Amino acid sequence: MSSARGTAIGPTLMAVVAALLAAAHFSRADQWSLLAVSLAAPLLLALPGRWPVRLLQVLLLGAAAEWVRTAARLTAGRMAAGEPWLRLVVILAAVAAVTVIAAWLQGRTAGRRPAEAPGAEGVTVAAFAIASVTMGAAHSMVRPPILLAERFLAGAGWLEIAALALYAARLARHLADGDRWAERRRWLWGLFSVVFFAQLALGLAGLAGFLMSGKLHLPVPALIAAGPVWRGGGFFMPILFLATVVLVGPAWCSFLCYIGAWDAALAAQRPRPLELPAWTRWGRWITLPGVALAALGLRLTGAPPLAATAAAAAFGLAGVGIILTVSRRYGIMAHCTTWCPMGLVAALLGRLHPLRIRIGKECTECCRCTAACRYGALAADDIRRRRPGLNCTLCGDCVESCHGGWIGYRFPGLSSHTARLLFIALAAALHAACLGLARI
Repeated sequence: MSSARGTAIGPTLMAVVAALLAAAHFSRADQWSLLAVSLAAPLLLALPGRWPVRLLQVLLLGAAAEWVRTAARLTAGRMAAGEPWLRLVVILAAVAAVTVIAAWLQGRTAGRRPAEAPGAEGVTVAAFAIASVTMGAAHSMVRPPILLAERFLAGAGWLEIAALALYAARLARHLADGDRWAERRRWLWGLFSVVFFAQLALGLAGLAGFLMSGKLHLPVPALIAAGPVWRGGGFFMPILFLATVVLVGPAWCSFLCYIGAWDAALAAQRPRPLELPAWTRWGRWITLPGVALAALGLRLTGAPPLAATAAAAAFGLAGVGIILTVSRRYGIMAHCTTWCPMGLVAALLGRLHPLRIRIGKECTECCRCTAACRYGALAADDIRRRRPGLNCTLCGDCVESCHGGWIGYRFPGLSSHTARLLFIALAAALHAACLGLARI
């Protein structure tokens, strides 16, 4: 017993020492949020399971990278000034080495904890890392600050990143459990929409920090494309949209669209979806160029902002009307699949993404997945072709519905199970990251 306790104390002490060294470094640099993260990092060891230990390893390796970066920066400065630098390099290299050793020793701690479900550690650590890197890049590169905490308290951005990255890890673990996937996804998506519109309400109430630019923009997805065309600039939202599509393909529509959650909720009012009229499939092919040309026309004719706002509002209200009537009546997400131009952009670009939903050859064509798909992407012809139609958003509801397990995620070189975990890590990380960003 005492021997086992001793082997556990050693890695823990090393982690605490490395965390204190990092905290001292960030304290000297007046980065109090990173100081708080460093002091709190060893507390991960108090959480059950192996994944907190793996996250601690990631944080320690990040601290080691910071020591290397600091050594390079200070050494360059001293060399340029003709000052001695060798002792500085030795000291900081030793500190970096201690931090790396502390990270390596955590593997022994993780090994003594009960084994988890296959892939559970990987998906949680991956979600944490992706969320951290995504938000860290946005925090470092975008000005004015796009992280909400940083806008209201200088230096709080890194604390927000740490908190949301931990949330992404827990969320990924929760989704990876596999039970009640559709229910959990809709809850997750609904939460995203609630947070989005709560931020909008706070912005309207006078707290401009909740708005991306401090100015109000209508919450209509079509404006992601139409807005820059009309303004002749302001490409941040299209860039953010494209970045999410690069990571999760068309899943932007089933995890990150603030309007899509409404469409899903109303479509779910009908137990089993009905097929929409055939002509509706051309809807988005008309609205996409129509919205772009309308925005360009308003710009070229010098239309006042009020006219452009009225046109955007009319388009958005028409979409809400489709949600309240067509989606609810047919049980199909009609707004997303027939009206929203950004849904078509995501679907087309998603064809370039290596992640796919595929149907195995063993499929008996029972069509249970057809009833589960609210995007109308699994008609009888799609099932016979063994791949979903263009409307597929990788939502994964069909995977849960297949009693034989013949539907699954596919990614080149990975098993279906691993591809699913990869998708979960990406979706959970982006969900958490986007919760902390100022939008509209």
